[in-house]
Amino acid sequence: MLINEVSKTTGLTKKAIEYYTMQGLVSPTILENGYRDYSQSDIDKLNIISVLRQLGLCTNEIKTVLSDESRVALKTISVRKELSYQREQAKKQLLDKLSQGHDYSEISIELQAINNSKTITEKLLEAFPGYFGMFICLHFARFLNEPIRTEEQQSAYERIISFLDNVPPFTLPEDLQEYLTESTKNIGSERITELIENTKKSIENPDDFFADNKEILEQYLAYKKSDEYKNTPAYRLMKLTKEFNKTTGYYDVFIPALKELSPSYSEYYRQLEEANKKLLERYPEIGEINE
Repeated sequence: MLINEVSKTTGLTKKAIEYYTMQGLVSPTILENGYRDYSQSDIDKLNIISVLRQLGLCTNEIKTVLSDESRVALKTISVRKELSYQREQAKKQLLDKLSQGHDYSEISIELQAINNSKTITEKLLEAFPGYFGMFICLHFARFLNEPIRTEEQQSAYERIISFLDNVPPFTLPEDLQEYLTESTKNIGSERITELIENTKKSIENPDDFFADNKEILEQYLAYKKSDEYKNTPAYRLMKLTKEFNKTTGYYDVFIPALKELSPSYSEYYRQLEEANKKLLERYPEIGEINE
């Protein structure tokens, strides 16, 4: 199919089709007369490209999506846009503050916090690709919009950046990559956010959570102790993740630095430790399961 007909079929301009062709997003056959002949596969790709462009994806992002059959790339881009939306909302709030007479120097400090948040979350996505990167980013993002006001916070920020710049890639055996992709393929940013919010609620009121979920917790613990669980990909994935975190400094460098950087995360972590303590008091066997 020649470009004029492709343009009518896809609704794209000829200039747009030529641009996507030059960028290597589609690869039409070159006829003897020099005209480009677009196949049905090219047209299908152009229709996909049109949708992705209207959703705000750039050419490089579209290239990544087209070459990724697992759709993990789409999920990662979705998380980036979610984080970007959160930052834009925070900036709007700063504009509102300025309109109400707040000092520019104070707003500048808060704006720097938003920029720092972007740096950290982008590096988290690079360090922990796929589902883990998405979950970690959405989990920590809410703690990263706090201004740096002390030398200790600045030092903590620099340690976090250094850690993320130097952490080795988190790689998994091929079968576990396939398992993780398959088991999380229907989990988008909204679902991850929901899971994070449920965790937050459970540690804020652990006694109520334990009382309301006693039967489910006991069933879960029984399963985690079983040989059936220990023969699953989920168990292997958990062991590899824990080992990676131990050996890279995630627990010894990243988490302590984040507690120094973010007072709200420090409080969240305190609540988490208190909830875990109460859980161990009720179910001491958890300590053996988590070793």
